[in-house]
Amino acid sequence: MSKPSSFAGDLSGLPTHAFGARSLTWWGVIAYMLIEGTAFALAGASYLFLMSQEQNWPPARLPDLLAGTLFTVVILLSELPNIILKKAAEKEDLAQVRRWLIILDLIGLLLLVIRGFEFQMINVRWNDNAYGSIAWALLLLHTVHILTDWVDSAVLTALMFTPHGKGRRFVDVSEDCLYWRFVWLTWLPIYLLLYWAPRVA
Repeated sequence: MSKPSSFAGDLSGLPTHAFGARSLTWWGVIAYMLIEGTAFALAGASYLFLMSQEQNWPPARLPDLLAGTLFTVVILLSELPNIILKKAAEKEDLAQVRRWLIILDLIGLLLLVIRGFEFQMINVRWNDNAYGSIAWALLLLHTVHILTDWVDSAVLTALMFTPHGKGRRFVDVSEDCLYWRFVWLTWLPIYLLLYWAPRVA
């Protein structure tokens, strides 16, 4: 009777983590983006439906462009450090990951502050009319995604300064960067709907 190969059943040589489509986390993030993307699409469709039912849209003052446009510029520029961070995570460069996580945490905080002003500058309350309700719903929906990603990034930043800042945590950082792209990409149609659709309709 021959002895079994020494390799049979021995998985110790396999990597403990992987990036991209080889990671279950990646598939989870993709599925989550599809679900949340559907929610954004439904909210945008609701906005367009309500807009089609009104002669004057918005019923009151147009939203001021300053805060929304500033927010858009900052969130678009945030993709540059996001790219650098994703590459550093996939190289498992701890020093670079720490540095760029902190920078992105600060950018996220800045975006939340600007968003606070943005709610004031859309010139309507959520309970004034249908326009106010859907405008606030779109802003709140997007704000929740910024806030949750900011909390996630802050937790990852803290972990990267502990003994846990290795291996699997780099995959988490890489997938968080992927999710951030979803956050800023979904903002672009919302920005156009809220700030430009009423001006060109």
